This record gives sequence, C-alpha cells and structure tokens, in this order.
Amino acid sequence: MKHIAVIGAGTMGNGIAHTFAQSGFTVKLIDISEKSLEKGMATIAANLDRMVTKGAITEEDKHKTIGNIITYTDIKDGVVGCDLVVEAATENVGLKLNIFKQLSDVCDHNVILASNTSSISITQIAAQVVHPERVIGMHFMNPVPIMKLVEIIRGYSTSDEVTKIIMDLSVKLGKTPTEVNDYPGFVANRILMPMINESIETLYNGVAGVQEIDTVMKLGMAHPMGPLQLADFIGLDVCLSILNVMYDGFKNPKYAPCPLLVNMVMAGKLGVKSGEGFYDYSESKKAEKVSKQFS
Repeated sequence: MKHIAVIGAGTMGNGIAHTFAQSGFTVKLIDISEKSLEKGMATIAANLDRMVTKGAITEEDKHKTIGNIITYTDIKDGVVGCDLVVEAATENVGLKLNIFKQLSDVCDHNVILASNTSSISITQIAAQVVHPERVIGMHFMNPVPIMKLVEIIRGYSTSDEVTKIIMDLSVKLGKTPTEVNDYPGFVANRILMPMINESIETLYNGVAGVQEIDTVMKLGMAHPMGPLQLADFIGLDVCLSILNVMYDGFKNPKYAPCPLLVNMVMAGKLGVKSGEGFYDYSESKKAEKVSKQFS
C-alpha cells in the first residue's frame, strides 16, 4: 500500500495528508475548493517549518513530504491508482454518505475506503458501498501529525483482513491504533463530549466562569487543556454535531446538547475557527481572553 487519497483539505484532512506524506506515502489531497487546497497546503508547510525549527525533521524531510502530495479538485481523478481512500470531510451525515456513494462508483472494488468520522456510523456509511466489508473508520486525533491515537472502527460488515491492514498501516505511521466497535461516538467522543457538554451546562447554570471551569479541570484533573478551551479548539459546531448524533443514536437525554451550545453555534460563535467561542481569539489563537459574553 503506497498510494493514498485523502478527501477534504480542512484541519483533519491536511493533517492526515501531512502524516501519510511524511511517512513516505504518495498522497492525493482532494477538495472541491481550490482555495481550501491552497490553505491546506500552506498549513502543512507551516507545520513542517515548525518541526524543522524544533529539530524534529530536516529541511530535506520537509521538501520530500510536500513533494509527496498532489492536489485534486475532482474525486474521480484523485482516486485513480489509490490503494486506500480516507474521507475527512465535514462531520455531516448526508455529505459523507454522498461521498461514499461516489467512491463506490469510481474506485476499484479492492480499494479500502476509510472515514475519519468522529461519531457517524461506519455501518451506515458502508451501506452506500458495493463490498461494504472494505469500509472502516480511521478516527485520527487533532493535531494529526502529533497525536498518537487512531480509533479503528469496525462496521457491521468490516472484514478481519481490512481491519488488520489498517491496524498495521497505522503503526507504520507511528500511531497507536485502538480497535473499537461501531456505536455512536465510538469511545473517544462518547466519553469526551458529555464532559464538554456538562462543562457548558456548568457555565450556563452560573456555577462558575469560563476560566474557573477550565482551571479546575486542568489543575484538578491534570488535563492539558480545559474543556471549554478544548471545545473551542474542536469547533463548537463539530461538538454540537457529535452530540446530536449520539442523542439520536441512543435516545438518551444525557447526550442532549446544552441550549447555550446550540445558541452559540446558531450565532456563528464556533471557537478558534470563527475567532470567538468561549474565548476571544481576535488577537491571539491562545485561550488568553474570555469572550466578552462571559466576562
């Protein structure tokens, strides 16, 4: 397995492309937007520059990594000759199902199809595909080049052979693959999102402020980042989407998103990506200034 296609040039997609390319794979990065591809490649270059500065890689390593990536705006062209396609589009059920329908039409039947979804059913995705046994979840963590974990999610039909191939491939990327079964939120987000949601509820109910909640979790629980800062980093729209998937999947009120989270997403306050969430990022990408709404 040498040729990889990655669909989506956003935060997760460009991170996945970076990781495969740095490990010596030929990567075809696909996005319908040329602007998104340019932005994604600029992000990869900036992240590689930081690694060079820190002495983690050489300048030659950086150029080889960038040289291993080719960009495409058409899925049909981008997947030609690929052994594996990793979908990393927006966390939207309809969009992902449509992408996999296209992949089923344009990819050879022996191509493994993986989704980086953080919560959507792999079984549901695989139902769109001829030979669903080749569909699997590869849930990378953000930032992809740094974080070691990859959640490997088996759908109802995913074969043992495909699972082993993807587990072994993840190790070659320097990651630690962990196999989980296909239930809403899998493991990472099934545990993480209720914690984030409860933190938002705690703020919503006036128990404590933004910095106070984050400080308790950082100093009291040894978390590297407070839950509200983490929500901003993930994107409040993504958090809401994952919670909705789990709420719909389990029909359990404990997964119902906090009204404050719903309102913030409707108002376009999505966290770092929009410049404001629980913190104000207009002057710095670090969570140093609490949003005016909560200060």
